[in-house]
Amino acid sequence: MKEVNPNDTTRAYAFEMWMNAPMPMVTFFKTLNVTRLLKVSRRHGFKFNMLMCWCIGRAASQVKEFYILPANGKLIEYDSIAVNTIVANSLGEVSSCDVPFSDDLAIFNSNYIRLTRQVAESCENHDLSDSMVIGTSALAQYDIDGAVGMYSGIFNNPFLIWGRYRKRLIKTTLTVSFQFHHTQMDGAHAARFLDLLQHEIDRILTPHKKEAIGKL
Repeated sequence: MKEVNPNDTTRAYAFEMWMNAPMPMVTFFKTLNVTRLLKVSRRHGFKFNMLMCWCIGRAASQVKEFYILPANGKLIEYDSIAVNTIVANSLGEVSSCDVPFSDDLAIFNSNYIRLTRQVAESCENHDLSDSMVIGTSALAQYDIDGAVGMYSGIFNNPFLIWGRYRKRLIKTTLTVSFQFHHTQMDGAHAARFLDLLQHEIDRILTPHKKEAIGKL
């Protein structure tokens, strides 16, 4: 990672307007069709949350704004991204786990299982300071309509929250909230990311994608 001059990026105007704003965060809500994700989870024995995190990483990796993060009054550019998940640990509390994103689902799944188990057992967070981290929080036991993340003024990372998915007659839906710093991206970038997220969910492990994903 490295610091970049805002004036050398497409975020120069946004940096000037929003970097020191008292509330620079924006939150979007979107209801996703996760029918295919649930089907793949059950058929292949993958954790539903892991598949969501992988699709989030896939979608984010296609939006260049995800590789630049405002922090401490600066713009920091990253070469890689990671997806954070909250883990229930052995003490009955929660810990934080950053999972490096890999375009290969098999590799991402392996890292996800290994790192979340490590964090759960040790009760110690696993942080990746050299990657732009996308936060997630899955309240899978609860039926919620949405949530707005807290802006601490310290962490400006994009963040997604979701609750329990809802099964209907022919499809399963999941409502997610997506919070982002306006310096990092505009509404159009965020909306494109959410559209890409739905696209990645719809095409996960479809026949034409299996070879690109690797051996599962």
